[in-house]
Amino acid sequence: MILDTFIAKVDPENPTLNKDIIAKAADIIKNGGLVAFPTETVYGLGGNALDGEAAKKIYAAKGRPSDNPLIVHISHIDELYPLVEEVSPKAKALMDAFWPGPLTLIFKKKPIIPSETSGGLDTVAIRFPENKVAKEFISACGVPIAAPSANTSGKPSPTRASHVAYDMTGRIDMIIDGGSCEFGLESTIVDTTCEPPCLLRPGAVTLGMMKELIGDMTVDKAVVSALKEGEKPKAPGMKYTHYSPKAHITIVKGSLDMVEKYIIEQADKGKAEGCNVGIIATVQTKDSYSGHNVLIIGDRDHPETIAANLFKMLRKCDYLGFERVYVEYFDEDELGMAIMNRLKKAAGYDIVVL
Repeated sequence: MILDTFIAKVDPENPTLNKDIIAKAADIIKNGGLVAFPTETVYGLGGNALDGEAAKKIYAAKGRPSDNPLIVHISHIDELYPLVEEVSPKAKALMDAFWPGPLTLIFKKKPIIPSETSGGLDTVAIRFPENKVAKEFISACGVPIAAPSANTSGKPSPTRASHVAYDMTGRIDMIIDGGSCEFGLESTIVDTTCEPPCLLRPGAVTLGMMKELIGDMTVDKAVVSALKEGEKPKAPGMKYTHYSPKAHITIVKGSLDMVEKYIIEQADKGKAEGCNVGIIATVQTKDSYSGHNVLIIGDRDHPETIAANLFKMLRKCDYLGFERVYVEYFDEDELGMAIMNRLKKAAGYDIVVL
């Protein structure tokens, strides 16, 4: 069924000025519908987390496998406790330090969370977003909101309402346009049901920041490589190819001089073959690729700019019709771990090491 998707702008700094729009969106949720809304990370595709049928609609709208769990969003810390069995001291420390914010924590779930929302697991992923529009919307709904990223499955996550509209028009009931997302990468995910806690997906809350607070942590193998067939994902984004434009992406790793030389050679070769080749570069290297199609992703000295622009650049590859795209490798320390986690998945782990 094709839906008449309603798009409405909301003041990102003061969403209370648009109470009628928020109320309309909340009514859609209460009646089992789906609403896309902004967070500080990416746009989420929201449905009632306590309604298994709403969860099924989310999977259908995204074209997403139903064993990939959904993140449940709350608007106040008190909303957590009816949903989970226990909160460990380390989980509490992470909540106190980073909530509201771009951190998702995994807990043992109570029966009130349907298996459709948790992807059949006995755990649930919970996030308390910082974005003002998100908090106002979730609060108005009166229920926790299950919300994966508001894109069709496998494609780059949306950081603007226009990205959501491109993927989701006709598939969902409403899009709340609250402007661009601040961080541009999905939330960090940590499993707090094990000891030590385990990083399942890197994000703006970095491993170093958390270790400084709670001590030792492990890193799930899915952070650096895809899960194998038959392995069940513990959190969103672990199993399936994600963030991919239509173009084939290759990451090139080595000294910058060697990386630039290799990319120029490959771009020249592709051009001679009649292929539409794109290059994703930084402000430091953009001038090296004169004469080629270059997208500037950000500043190497400020990785937050790269994170904020990553999905926008991957989507732009499709808008420009690129068939092959070459991307420079970034150091995998702190925020770089999150950037490269997304890039590796977008490239299907196609990495040239020089």
